[in-house]
Order: sequence, then structure tokens, then C-alpha cells
Amino acid sequence: MLVIKREEKVVVLTIDRPQRRNALGTELVQSLRTALNEFDADPDVHAIVLTGSAPGFCAGSDLKELGKMNLTQMREHEAVTAAVARAIAMLSKPVVCAVSGFCLGGGFALAAACDVVVTDKACRWHMPEVQIGWIPPWGLQFLLGRCAPAMARRLAWGIEEIDGAEAHRVGLADYLTNDDDALPLAMAVAYTLAEMPAPAVAATKRYFRDSFAVQGEIRDAEANLLFAENCGHPVAKATLAKFGVKA
Repeated sequence: MLVIKREEKVVVLTIDRPQRRNALGTELVQSLRTALNEFDADPDVHAIVLTGSAPGFCAGSDLKELGKMNLTQMREHEAVTAAVARAIAMLSKPVVCAVSGFCLGGGFALAAACDVVVTDKACRWHMPEVQIGWIPPWGLQFLLGRCAPAMARRLAWGIEEIDGAEAHRVGLADYLTNDDDALPLAMAVAYTLAEMPAPAVAATKRYFRDSFAVQGEIRDAEANLLFAENCGHPVAKATLAKFGVKA
């Protein structure tokens, strides 16, 4: 479910769970954690690209898997996923994200956690959590690192879906491409970074770290707590019941 390909100094990590819309299940999250740590420690790897196989980048949490959990287990799963996303800022290697098709919920937050984001124009970006009864349980600090606070709040509310062009305009994405061109451009950016002196690239990433991940653990813990509180509301209970969650 995580395809790994090495191309010279660049490693490409491809989320490959098309039958689950590349959702963030427990096994995938652990595989992603392991791969990021492994290649960050590899002196022959200078940049990492994260992408998803068709039909889209990532649909967020695996609701089928979450449906087998109780609320405490769900909170733990989301906390672990949050820690993996936060760890991207702590790596010494730059992580470039290529987003196509759709980028939803936790996938939205995961993309925003990366150092450089490339999106195609037609990609659907959306956080649907508030509509179904709860605050996004992690990752909102990444929105604050990329967007003005008012825009980050609007995105977290999920008032409307936006396309890749709007994601680029508001700062969620760094580069905008035509349809199906996100991965080639992400690779080009990664190759450029990989040819720069690695200590200087790492130092620059470290310098800006706090701007994107400031108080991330505290913010995610607060969101996780608010998520649990929201799950007691009738709308959230109805959503959880639909997925079979033992709330």
C-alpha cells in the first residue's frame, strides 16, 4: 500500500490503496512513518516525493477501519497519524507532495504538512469533517503555516470544495500544473533540491520549521480533545453510527 521507488538522489513514496481511495489506515500510516525515517537517515537520499496513485492523492481517514473502533481507539489512531504528519517538519530532507484527483480530510492536512506542494488545477481539495459533526482532529496548524488565519478557518469549516487553482491562490500549494502534470513537476522540484548542498537545504528547512509546525503537538492534542467532545453531538453520533463506530 506504499510503493517505494528510488530515482538517483530522490525517493518517491506512492500511496497505493485505490480500493480505499488511498485512505490513511493503520498499516499505511506505520509504513509511511518507517519509510520517512529510513530515507531521512539515508545519506544517498537528498529529497523525498510523496504522492498517491489514481484516482487521487488521499481521501483522509479509512472510515471502514475506523468503524471497527470505539471512540478511544479512534482518537489514538488520529493521534498517531498526526504525529507522522508533524514529523515531516522534523526531517532533514525536503518532502515534496504531488497532489492530483482529490485531497480530502486527513489527506488535505497531510499534503499541507509537506515542505513543497504541487497540485493540478482540477484537483478537489476539501475538509468535510465539520459538515459531518466534528473538528478536523489534527493538522490545522499546517493550514495556519500556509494561509492567513481567516482563510485557514474557512478551509477547516469546509464551507465549499476548492480546486487546485484556488488552493494555489490561497497558499496551500506552492506550484500549479495542468491536469496530470503534478508528479512530473514535483519530481523536477525534488531533483533541483537534491542537487543543492544537503547541509544548506537541511539548515534552511530547520530555520523555517517553527513557522509551519509551531506548537503542533499542543494544537493537535487540543483538536483531538475537541473532536472527542464533538462526537457527543447528535449529528456526529448519527455519522458515527453510519460507519458502525462504537461511540
